[in-house]
Amino acid sequence: MKVMLYEAVEKAPSQELTEPEMIHAYFGRFDENFFQYCDTELRKINTFFAEKLAEASRKHMNLQSDLTVLEDVKIHSGVKRRKIAGLLKKKDDDASDHPVKKSLHDVKLAFSEFYLSLILLQNYQTLNFTGFRKILKKHDKLTHSDRGAHWRQANVETAPFYTNKEVDHLIKEIENLFTMKLEGGNRQKAMKRLRVPPLGEKENPWTTFRIGMFSGIFIILTVVAVITAVYTSDQHYNDWKPALRMYRGMFLVILFVFLLGINTYGWRASGVNHVLIFELDPRNHLTHQQFMEVASFLAVIWCISVLSYLFSHIMQIPVYVHPICLLGFIVLLLINPFPVMYHQSRRWLLKVLFCIFTAPFHYVGFADFWVADQLNSLTTLLLDLEYLVCFYAVEVDWLGSNRRHICGRVTYGVRPLVACLPAWFRFAQCLRRYRDTRLAFPHIVNAGKYSTTFFVVLFSTLYSAYRTQHGDEALQNNVFFYLWIISALISTCYTFAWDIKMDWGLLDRNAGENKWLREEIVYPHKSYYYLAVFEDLILRFSWVLTVSIDEDGVIDAEILKTILASFEVFRRFVWNFFRLENEHLNNCGQFRAVRDISIAPLNANDQALLEQMMDEEDGVTNRRRTGNKPWNQPRSSRSPTEFDRLVNNFEDGDEDDDN
Repeated sequence: MKVMLYEAVEKAPSQELTEPEMIHAYFGRFDENFFQYCDTELRKINTFFAEKLAEASRKHMNLQSDLTVLEDVKIHSGVKRRKIAGLLKKKDDDASDHPVKKSLHDVKLAFSEFYLSLILLQNYQTLNFTGFRKILKKHDKLTHSDRGAHWRQANVETAPFYTNKEVDHLIKEIENLFTMKLEGGNRQKAMKRLRVPPLGEKENPWTTFRIGMFSGIFIILTVVAVITAVYTSDQHYNDWKPALRMYRGMFLVILFVFLLGINTYGWRASGVNHVLIFELDPRNHLTHQQFMEVASFLAVIWCISVLSYLFSHIMQIPVYVHPICLLGFIVLLLINPFPVMYHQSRRWLLKVLFCIFTAPFHYVGFADFWVADQLNSLTTLLLDLEYLVCFYAVEVDWLGSNRRHICGRVTYGVRPLVACLPAWFRFAQCLRRYRDTRLAFPHIVNAGKYSTTFFVVLFSTLYSAYRTQHGDEALQNNVFFYLWIISALISTCYTFAWDIKMDWGLLDRNAGENKWLREEIVYPHKSYYYLAVFEDLILRFSWVLTVSIDEDGVIDAEILKTILASFEVFRRFVWNFFRLENEHLNNCGQFRAVRDISIAPLNANDQALLEQMMDEEDGVTNRRRTGNKPWNQPRSSRSPTEFDRLVNNFEDGDEDDDN
């Protein structure tokens, strides 16, 4: 619409050379086309609104039915709330032929999601009316007429999307139902669960200051540590490998937390509602700033510990005191019961970890499986923790240097079991998901993917034991070496195919213009997806370096393992972006109670902010829809394409319209 208006003004006859009647006729012909286009857009908006309103009414009836069943169970059977699971059936469009169990928690979550979808629809009404008002005001200003105002009064202000108040009634009814039926009449508690903070997380200047301060200190200490390591290499020639193993795991944790902060920022900036997907407290969860603050703070502590280790001969402190003190500090920080250092987030993490370690005895939520997947990329961390425990229990001689070098070996079978733990957690979760849903695909097939890790670890362990016993010269006759390579190839191909097709939802036949991708994409450039696929393929096969480089002795095994472990953390960082995007768009894991995810509701300040954003040249663009998807099939938290295009038709020059 903006382009139409400015083209019309540019092509208009000159007022100095043309009679007023001809200019009037020119703008009359333009108005005929312009208002015809406006009428077409208005019909699309009305159609979409009517379809979403009908869908909301249907969901409202389904939720009322679920609530009735829930009340009947509580009244007649007297069971506790947490034992109601399995008595409610999933009624969403995406439900399969198999029953999906719901608990009281699921019903509350469904009400919360439905409430947010109503808020989105309410915002859709308000913002579309605002868009029409501003573009028609721009029309009248440029054409020096009042036809835009008359058209708005005759068409927009009488349009169903603007005059219909059923959404407001549904919002009030959901608030009352949730308050009276699910929160025992406690309206404050109910509204705290239903409503979320304004769009956009405000940055805390003090948090930004601390991030900068800790990052600067970390950089300086890192430079000092590198220089010190070079000049004190003689003092630590015999103990650098144990130190590397003990400090490496904690470095990987810090790197992971920092990259998770970037993940969080990317999700929020792209409109991926990770708060709702993870079922976090909308008012009390870590932002990207806070993740980076934690990472930078821990990085400073890590550097101080490393420097203390390097200068231990000067401080007359036993060299191996420092790694165990660092680990103890981090563990105490995690389990600290006092309400400091993001207490709610630490409790959430401990609860999820407990559910993971006790799988498959718990219902598996999205956060449970997602954190377990992160652990699969932190296997080196678990192995280093096992080494640290073994080292301090067996090898450390605080009064001398004679130590038994048995840690890090596979002789006793402990390390292979530790290496299998992350895969076992996901394997058990998949079996639990199958028990709850009775869906062999994808859960049994996914469990098969993780079971391949068991064979890789088994043959790798047998190969290492055979090599230790017979030496490197027997490599060609070592059948376990070839079994290890074959099993690793099968596992890598299996996991890579699952990453691309199932976790990321790519290779969609109906991708339209997004060749080899999927119909809907959130991130602005297709190249991100192609590069991510290539990166995932390369890093999935990075274990080949342990054969081609480590076997030839080109680089020390521990240094190579450190590099590959860092690469794996980076691969998981990239994986997180597209896994959350796919869950956001398609509910591919069927973890949510309903399929649609909505953005946060707006308050008056956000309303003004969005109008200002509409006036900017770049407009408001958080996602891009491609292909020929019908208007009645929206699947994300963003508004439809036509609304995005309407909002983008404004520019900076509109600000003076409201003066």
